[in-house]
Amino acid sequence: MNKLKLFATALLLVAIISSCKKETSRESEAITSASSKKAAETKATWVTVIPASSFSSLSTYWNNLYPWGSDHNGTARMRTQNISVSGGVLTLSATPTSGVGNSNKDPYLPIHYYSGAIHSIVKPVVDASWPKWRFSGEFQAPSTRGTWPAFWITGADSWPPETDILEYKGSATNWCNTYDGGWESTGVNISSPGNWHTYTAYVWRIGTTNNVTVEYWIDGVKRATHTGTNFVGKRFNVIINLQMEGSSGSPGPTGTTYYRARNVVVQKSATL
Repeated sequence: MNKLKLFATALLLVAIISSCKKETSRESEAITSASSKKAAETKATWVTVIPASSFSSLSTYWNNLYPWGSDHNGTARMRTQNISVSGGVLTLSATPTSGVGNSNKDPYLPIHYYSGAIHSIVKPVVDASWPKWRFSGEFQAPSTRGTWPAFWITGADSWPPETDILEYKGSATNWCNTYDGGWESTGVNISSPGNWHTYTAYVWRIGTTNNVTVEYWIDGVKRATHTGTNFVGKRFNVIINLQMEGSSGSPGPTGTTYYRARNVVVQKSATL
């Protein structure tokens, strides 16, 4: 009996010690997790360049049309009449038209729509002073055949570089693209693109090189990581536009198409 009691006591002590170790391990893991989260939150100190309220003061932060004018690579010609803001929400509308000739940009397609585009007044630059940038916004994007909405950054003085954060080409697949002379693309199927979704790109310098890492996030989930060569030191245009047909297929819609945006933010950080 004494031996049995001693054995039982020993087992009890082992169980208590094991339980204490597990509890200590859980506490340690919790502390480590909290520290990691805090480090991630404080690592980059953001300076806001374009605030979430920018659409309410549109002309302060944005110019109408593309940086190069009214036409691009589809069948929509941009006009100020197709740009509106209400309650902090930007709406770009594409309305069918005819008899106005062809686009003045390659591939010179016939103009079938009037639509809207805006581009940023500020020109972000990834450099030694500001090596990390964040581009983010909430969008309701059309995705039917012939609709081609986008939220992207592209070289203000040369092309490449280019980063497409949101690009739907006539389907529910959002394309995240990085162009540096060759395309790196990731397609992500999105449930109901016409509902509000958040699209974000983080762009940061790789060491002291001229290259960057680009992370694409949708609704708080990282979807792709790309590398862009020779992005550093280049001025960027930030563009929101509703192009039509072209790569998104044809014929496009016979009625008016709407593309909405809100809470678009551009931020920079001196720390990685």
